[in-house]
Amino acid sequence: MATQYPKGRRRATGPASAPSARGAFTAGRPRDPQREARRRRGPFRQITDFAAASGMGQKAGIAFAATGLVLAMTVPATGPVITSQQTGQAASALSAAAQPEISATAGARIEFSRSQVATKADPDGKLKQLLSAQSAGAITSAASAGTLGAPLATMTTVSPFGYRVSPITGGSGDFHRGQDLVAQCSTSVLAAAAGTVTFAGWHPYGGGNRVVVDHGNGLKTTYNHLSSFNVSQGQKVSRGDVVAFSGTTGASTGCHLHFEVEVNGEVVDPNGWL
Repeated sequence: MATQYPKGRRRATGPASAPSARGAFTAGRPRDPQREARRRRGPFRQITDFAAASGMGQKAGIAFAATGLVLAMTVPATGPVITSQQTGQAASALSAAAQPEISATAGARIEFSRSQVATKADPDGKLKQLLSAQSAGAITSAASAGTLGAPLATMTTVSPFGYRVSPITGGSGDFHRGQDLVAQCSTSVLAAAAGTVTFAGWHPYGGGNRVVVDHGNGLKTTYNHLSSFNVSQGQKVSRGDVVAFSGTTGASTGCHLHFEVEVNGEVVDPNGWL
């Protein structure tokens, strides 16, 4: 029974009717296992799986209809990748052949020629590279700087290369063929670079006891006014070897070292090579 209200609505006075029965939800509804696996995978994983399974070419254009995104995917043209079950690391099936095993005994000696190493940190190598590429006369001062070592442990110049007042005659216009360096008598004189001794003896034109080292391709260094020398003609020397001892023999006014650099028989300023 219902009661009528002024606005035309009715209110039920009896008990509410029971709701209509609906079909019970079947929790055990079968599902497609492949569909469930695809749902768990992301879109990009699904695309790559599809490309690998269908044998696409190196480039495949794939459109995402849902998002409007177009993806250009490149499939590398390489061999399959095999996963090792023992290590879990991937290794290419087209890997290079195994490298030969190299072994050495515990007491093995490793030797090499320093003159073959041409780096800025190795002036012997740099000098050898310059001289093997061209004549010493064609080398620029920028390239030659620092390629020769100091002939003395301590370098102090008392008379530079070029024109000067002669310390012997006092006349002006005297051309000084080398560089005079401070050195007490019997100071060790060092080879400026590796080379071959081409002269070790008395120089009749003012050099006194003199040693000449040939470094190849027209480059030579000379050491003058020596008190004595301990090399002989034809001897091989290395950079820094003691070739003689300073003195005051020949046209000299006191103990010092007169050091010269010759390029194709002509003297040049040693500072361009030191």
